[in-house]
Amino acid sequence: MSARRLLGWDAAIIVVALLAVALSSVLVDGFGTTRNAGYLVLDLLPIALLALPMTFVVITGEIDLSVASTLGLTSAVLGALWDAGLPIETIMPLCVLLGALLGAVNGLFVTVFTLPSLAVTIGTMALFRGLAFVVLGDSAVADYPASFTGWVTGSSGGVPNVLLPLALLAIAFTVVLHATPVGRAVYAAGAGQEAARFSGVRVDRLKFWLYVTSGAVAGLAGVLWTLRYSSARADNGAGLELAVVAAVLLGGVSIFGGKGAMPGVLAGVLLLGTLQSALRLSDVTNEALTIVTGGLLVVSVLLPNLLRAATRRRAGPASARPGAPTTTP
Repeated sequence: MSARRLLGWDAAIIVVALLAVALSSVLVDGFGTTRNAGYLVLDLLPIALLALPMTFVVITGEIDLSVASTLGLTSAVLGALWDAGLPIETIMPLCVLLGALLGAVNGLFVTVFTLPSLAVTIGTMALFRGLAFVVLGDSAVADYPASFTGWVTGSSGGVPNVLLPLALLAIAFTVVLHATPVGRAVYAAGAGQEAARFSGVRVDRLKFWLYVTSGAVAGLAGVLWTLRYSSARADNGAGLELAVVAAVLLGGVSIFGGKGAMPGVLAGVLLLGTLQSALRLSDVTNEALTIVTGGLLVVSVLLPNLLRAATRRRAGPASARPGAPTTTP
């Protein structure tokens, strides 16, 4: 992650996110309370979790639109297994493993059969959601142990319990992306697959394990979602992929791959969650929230490209010359 990038889009989105928090605390009744801060963390939790591996996937030039359906299917399986009498301590790791297997299905189609990730994950998005309804139907399973549901929704010393594991995961993903050979391979694969292969990067293997990781984290998100609401339903997390992709792109990750940084993505998650929380407290309808999320998604795709085109225009024809310097992540 270059200093130039930290002073560019990432710095801008961090400042905008902090301004949104400050302005919402002043202008929106109830936003600045400790209680709402706890709700905000719980609302951000699944989006932030899914955005961490999604950042890696998008930087390699791919996408995973099945994450919300993976969350829904693992939630449904959790409910079915709990209803069958299995202990919750056994069910939770099984759900994470199931998520990893579902991610492996995506990775297999993308890397072995070389199918476009957009088409593959749109298909599995529908497939996994349909399987969730096969497992649980329209019913819901509740009555989970209070010690588990209470931990997810509770806090210690005013700090939500889920914030610590979320922060540890965010630090781990950030370190891997920006300070390890794996992270450098991710950027190399996104900047140019053939060049990356000539450099010794096993691109297909890298992408496969990124999809497995994305699925495993989605399985974990399904567990936490179920315990937060004390309800396993087949439609849990429906439509969440829109918010995840919007947060990642809003954070400065290029939809074309090769560029992006984790601090910007985390700021994008915070900005999106803040706007949604402020609008809910202002009695804005869910339909309007969807419009805002979709609008942010469009802006996050258009604005960086417009800025890049303006920069090239100012630089003149020399910038388009073969061999001219290019921007690094």
